[in-house]
Amino acid sequence: MSELFAFIGNHPLLVGIFLVLIVLFVRNEVKRGGKTVTSQELVNLMNRESAVVLDIRDSKEYSEGHIPQAMNIPIASLQSRLKELEKYKTSPIIVACKMGQHSSLAGTMLKKAGFEKVAKLRGGLLEWRNENMPVEKG
Repeated sequence: MSELFAFIGNHPLLVGIFLVLIVLFVRNEVKRGGKTVTSQELVNLMNRESAVVLDIRDSKEYSEGHIPQAMNIPIASLQSRLKELEKYKTSPIIVACKMGQHSSLAGTMLKKAGFEKVAKLRGGLLEWRNENMPVEKG
């Protein structure tokens, strides 16, 4: 531990640059693909603003259980199926995946296509289920 403090004391410029890069990386990851919403915030958005839930998991996972009223467009075919979402360009769109890891990529695609209000579901369907939120099958 004392070696760490010695290194920091001997190389303040390197440590400063490293910290700035970490902050920029975290900021970029947070902004990428839209803001993050919790399960409860998603319910509020669906009820108050008619938010659209876009489930980007494959069809098999979707049929095993999904958020009620969610649309299913697998991430692999999202770019080619963006026209299906055109009527929701001004509506809030919440992207959901299995654990929240692929939502950023889909959110970035949607933002580049001109969608205004894009957000990601924090923790994906795994967190949704852990919070005992309703799930539809089929």
